[in-house]
Amino acid sequence: MPRPNAPVDQASRRDPTAWELAPLPPLLDLSAAEAFCRQVAAAHYENFTVASRLLPAGLRQDFANVYTYARWSDDLADESDGDATAALAAWRRGLERCFAGAADHPVFVALGETVRRHDLSITPFTDLLDAFTQDQHVVRYESRADLLDYCRRSADPVGRIVLALAGCRDPGRVTLADAICTGLQLVNFWQDIRRDRISGRIYLPAEDCRRHGVSEAMLDAERASPELIALVADEVTWARGLFDQGAPLVRTAPAVLRPAIGLFLAGGRGVATAIERAGFDTLARRPTLSRWAKGRLAVVAGLGMLRQRVSPWLGGGQS
Repeated sequence: MPRPNAPVDQASRRDPTAWELAPLPPLLDLSAAEAFCRQVAAAHYENFTVASRLLPAGLRQDFANVYTYARWSDDLADESDGDATAALAAWRRGLERCFAGAADHPVFVALGETVRRHDLSITPFTDLLDAFTQDQHVVRYESRADLLDYCRRSADPVGRIVLALAGCRDPGRVTLADAICTGLQLVNFWQDIRRDRISGRIYLPAEDCRRHGVSEAMLDAERASPELIALVADEVTWARGLFDQGAPLVRTAPAVLRPAIGLFLAGGRGVATAIERAGFDTLARRPTLSRWAKGRLAVVAGLGMLRQRVSPWLGGGQS
């Protein structure tokens, strides 16, 4: 639940929900369902257009379908009035019908085609729902291990699905993807401490808070205390370590995914740097990447994609 008398500021604003971004097709038509997913993904995720252009054309629709499923699920969890457990349970039943070949919602019609085309497992999709359901009743985490268990279901499934879209299920590369996805989730937490606090959630592990002398009351201040600054610096170092662990995936993932993975990894590292440049005070303002920084990352990723395309002609291609 939100804090009583919480200030209504930029940190508390949320993006429009998936169902607010485009008209839901009235019929269960695959073409209309896929068009809806493209609209939602492009409108709801500022990096989607850039990231999708770094993928081969044959995977872009699947990327949009998976993204829209995850976004709709997240919005159900966060935007329902009161406890969203029942809504998420109903959505899970729809997912199960989708995997049984009996999709009855446009999002599942589109996703079902992706599942069929790539022989995807239902597990990462249900893992996401498990995490969103957990959000309904768990709003504090005692240890880093507890938070990592949450990230295993809230963040890692997306990387696993994307690898599977390229036919990659190798355990070693899945582990690398998990490290990147968890790192991305963590820097998002440290970026959004105020927003999460307003929503009644604290993702800073309680053990770490006690070690640094940080109380919950400190999270309500206009600016971070020295104790909180030291804590956030420690947490950012943790996230950066995960990025370092996962970085080899940029070289070892299927070639078609490397530019997009490189973009996401660089973006996560960029957010970590933005937090550092803000003095690790994410209460005073929410650190973000500038348009210039985002453009630079996109250019670098685009050059990486060009190298992937040209190198086979030069005798240096890898798959």
